[in-house]
Amino acid sequence: MTTAAATPRVSEAIHRRRWAILSTLVLALLVVVLDNSILNVAMKTIATPAPTGLGASQSDLEWSINSYTLVFAGLLFTAGLLGDRLGRKWTLLGGMFVFGLGSLLSAFADSPGQLITFRAVMGLGGAFVMPATLAIIMNVFERHEQPKAIGIWAGAVGLAIAIGPITGGLLIEHFWWGSVFLVNVPIVALALVVMALLVPNSKDPAPGRLDPVGVLLSIIGLVALIYGIIKGGELADFTDAAAWVPILIGLLALAAFVVFEKRTTHPALDITWFRNKVFSASVVVIGVIFFALMGVSFFGVFYTQSVRGYSALQAGLLMLPLAGAQMVFAPRARLVVDRFGVRATCAAGMALVAAGFFGYLTLGVSTPIWVLIVIGFVMGAGMAHVMPPVTVAIMGSLPREKAGAGSALNNTFRQVGGSLGVAILGAVLSTVYRDGMADRLAALPPALRDKAGESLEATVAIANGTHNPGLITPAQDSFVHAMHVVAGLSGGITAVGALIALLLLPGRITPGTPGTPAGPGRPAAAEDGRATAGQRPAQV
Repeated sequence: MTTAAATPRVSEAIHRRRWAILSTLVLALLVVVLDNSILNVAMKTIATPAPTGLGASQSDLEWSINSYTLVFAGLLFTAGLLGDRLGRKWTLLGGMFVFGLGSLLSAFADSPGQLITFRAVMGLGGAFVMPATLAIIMNVFERHEQPKAIGIWAGAVGLAIAIGPITGGLLIEHFWWGSVFLVNVPIVALALVVMALLVPNSKDPAPGRLDPVGVLLSIIGLVALIYGIIKGGELADFTDAAAWVPILIGLLALAAFVVFEKRTTHPALDITWFRNKVFSASVVVIGVIFFALMGVSFFGVFYTQSVRGYSALQAGLLMLPLAGAQMVFAPRARLVVDRFGVRATCAAGMALVAAGFFGYLTLGVSTPIWVLIVIGFVMGAGMAHVMPPVTVAIMGSLPREKAGAGSALNNTFRQVGGSLGVAILGAVLSTVYRDGMADRLAALPPALRDKAGESLEATVAIANGTHNPGLITPAQDSFVHAMHVVAGLSGGITAVGALIALLLLPGRITPGTPGTPAGPGRPAAAEDGRATAGQRPAQV
């Protein structure tokens, strides 16, 4: 017997090719995440003098990452809004094109300043890609299939983490440093063609009036806040006016944004979303885990290469356990959620990540490398059981037609948390390292003393240049000690995140969560066929 059920929100034509569409979105996600993981492996080479590298300083290396982050995070929310209004397919294609152009320019940069500038161009493109991919998933898959699709989407991050360092290591060993950016160009070209053919367009059917004041305040607030955080980390001093003034400007602009959005009749962001405990707790958990992870991932490459002496390729291979665990477990996290619930799954995942961070305390200059491999696998398994269910919770607690804004908020909290992690934990790392080396560096000429104290790489370079190999062993010991301090701090922060997940996340999330429009009455507009009454009735 056939009975009329709730009308599906996805047209039959789109439904049939939903997995092919997901594959193209994963390709877009891969190239964006791949680039950052490749860059981590290439940093040591870029720091070497020309012609091998660019002779980038520690500050240059940080800004080659941070310029991308600053633009990316500052425009994420705006990009999500534009996708909802103009069409997510077109913002996705435009973002991919700009990202590819930035990659091409970065590959042929001939100074650290140029590299930092072109990385900002890549950040501009990435800001439009990331929210569009997740928003399109929410409008291509029916509610019951979204957890599986988001699990695959999250697992793609693990795949990129695995492919990036290995690819970067191979490229660095056989070509010049710019090849780590040039490799993006053919991938972007392929993705553009496939997405243009397969991905349907979708947008908010009733976006309302524009909110230019709200959008401008959000951009000023996010850019100023993240810049101040980055600057404080670079200076290792958040009391410096160069750090706290932009942070204060950012916080004031964001406060003004919240006040304005609560009073305007056409807000860019519905502030009432944050009254939903599921949504608020989920974005906090996202921010916490990326705070800890990004701070630690920055020094991981220096531990494996500069302390342990592994090549760029070998350092990439050592990341396989972390990436492989994410790739294997993330698509299956929904099965654990089905059995134990969101709260228990996420709290346990966060606890595993915290255990991994505390595992770093066991690493020394000569610790068997299998310990690092086990730590990576544990952390990867933990992340795989946090990111998919939390992302499902965020997206499922919002109206479907606002998927772009929801995805942008999800990624904004990730980036703000990650920027805080790199800045604050990076500042702690630098301060502890410099303090540990103070007595040893006092013997150097004043002109070299400050430079040598910037980082382990700088100390080793000056030790080799001045024929003073006696500095290398103390420098490695000091770095390991600083790494232990940061890892312990990260573990503690992640443990707090596990407690937040345990106390605030719901046991179960079902369709109809507050904030999710119920029933078939509010389908997202789609140019490539819209679900209409009578399409794909449920068979009982």
